[in-house]
Amino acid sequence: MNGGAVDIRVLRGPQVRALLPMRECIDLMHRTMQAVSERRVVQPLRSVLRMPADRGMLGNMPGYLAEPECFGVKLVSLIPRNKPPQYSSHIGLVVLFEIEHGQPVALLDAAEITAIRTAAASGLATRLLARPDAGDLALLGAGEQARSHLEAMLTARALRRVRVWARDQGKAARFAEVEGARHGVRIEVSPAPREAVSGADIICTLTKAREPILMGEWLPAGAHLNVVGSSIATTAEIDTEAVVRSRFFVDCRESTVNEGGEYLRALKAGTITPEHILAEIGEVANGSKAGRESPRDVTLYKSLGIAAQDLASAHYVLEKARAAGIGQTVQF
Repeated sequence: MNGGAVDIRVLRGPQVRALLPMRECIDLMHRTMQAVSERRVVQPLRSVLRMPADRGMLGNMPGYLAEPECFGVKLVSLIPRNKPPQYSSHIGLVVLFEIEHGQPVALLDAAEITAIRTAAASGLATRLLARPDAGDLALLGAGEQARSHLEAMLTARALRRVRVWARDQGKAARFAEVEGARHGVRIEVSPAPREAVSGADIICTLTKAREPILMGEWLPAGAHLNVVGSSIATTAEIDTEAVVRSRFFVDCRESTVNEGGEYLRALKAGTITPEHILAEIGEVANGSKAGRESPRDVTLYKSLGIAAQDLASAHYVLEKARAAGIGQTVQF
């Protein structure tokens, strides 16, 4: 290797988790999503290798950040049969390179970065779009993202009520017991999505659903939605009416017009036009575009997840790890 040996810092999941608290990550996503909307990043669309017989996928998400300047890639496997806590549904690595000579400088656990930064971006959207007095949370899904989204929503707003629904009611009950004790909140288990969202003013959809589980006719006036679970063009967690009813915001326009299943279904049905995407969340963050305009607006943040979020989180964790002497260094 030209230039001699280089030290690569390796950071495992628990170390990433300790170094990336939710409140700090939400603030980091505020800066990062502004950079995305101000085009201070380079991030091609993710590419996906699909294994035969629906066994799983390998996602490849490269990117470059101008500030702090670095580049890298997230490589992540998605195996549908994985069941947490033994195996995450997303397993992989974020690889960071320094900008001057292109040397690799860090390997970080991608599952933890993904879990935290995804929820933190929803936390940012909730800060910017939910009503100031919003505090009735409905979580549709009881997996990894439900856990991290509960933390993010508790950080973004003062919650007065929390409900959870999952297809597996036993899983929902365990989530309510464990996460309620962890955060010191009472979590109610709802028998169906409609009951879960009745009266809610913050709704997070966090499932592997291929077809809609949330209908637009159920949405309370003034609610804010974080639509997170579907990340490919052929699946959708919410129906077309929910898209039509909402003021629609996204993490990245290019990703949404290529991969946003809910948006693409509504567009194909002719119920919306491309102008239905009002703004990227970074444009709301920097004040160049309006967010919520009325207490009765239904606002929606469509999350697909982008490389800039991973790289910003990884760089942030790496700098803290270096300062604290955390992680194992491997000479390469």
